[in-house]
Amino acid sequence: MSNQKTWTEVDDYFNSQLVPEKDAMNEVLESNSEAGLPSIDVSAAQGKMLHVLAKIRGAARVLEVGTLGGYSSIWLASALSKDGRLITLEASEKHAQAAKANIENAGLKDKVEILVGPANETFPSLVEKETDPFDFVFIDADKRNNPYYIKWAIDLSAPGACIVVDNVVRNGEVVVKDSEDPDIEGIRDMFDILSNEPRIDSTAIQTVGSKGYDGFLLAVVK
Repeated sequence: MSNQKTWTEVDDYFNSQLVPEKDAMNEVLESNSEAGLPSIDVSAAQGKMLHVLAKIRGAARVLEVGTLGGYSSIWLASALSKDGRLITLEASEKHAQAAKANIENAGLKDKVEILVGPANETFPSLVEKETDPFDFVFIDADKRNNPYYIKWAIDLSAPGACIVVDNVVRNGEVVVKDSEDPDIEGIRDMFDILSNEPRIDSTAIQTVGSKGYDGFLLAVVK
């Protein structure tokens, strides 16, 4: 078997054992496809991982950067307590509208607020509104802006907050020092920031699965 075939079959096995089939989640992916959104959501196993991490943290205030069609938003919001709240930032109005419909269909509209516009313009508004600090942050947007996203995430987080950043390996291209890909440059710049940031303790892991070869940054705010 090819590596990708094996990785996908293992993911399918884990999902069959540990990620119960959820019609609502499948409907999200179907509606996103019908709306013409790119198929770049986290996998089911990864979505369940975010759900479990948020529960482990006991998250009540979650910030997501990059909503797309709301697939990961729903996984995270469903981990929150009754009074929990998720704010998700999305640059595309088209994506935000698709996410809004999906979140409403999942029965989570009272837990999720979608803020539309470039995240780097939205972050300051959260400060101006004196938004309560977040205790869980998931970053999964344009990688070239990861240096800005991680700085804001730390600034907006409470001590003990968990920060997760997706797609930090990029099929191994993260080690290409002279890459001219702005996304790779953004990821490497983010790691440079984290290596000298005393307010956060972090690591990164490589992953394989139905989404191929990539990885996550995992961090906790001191």
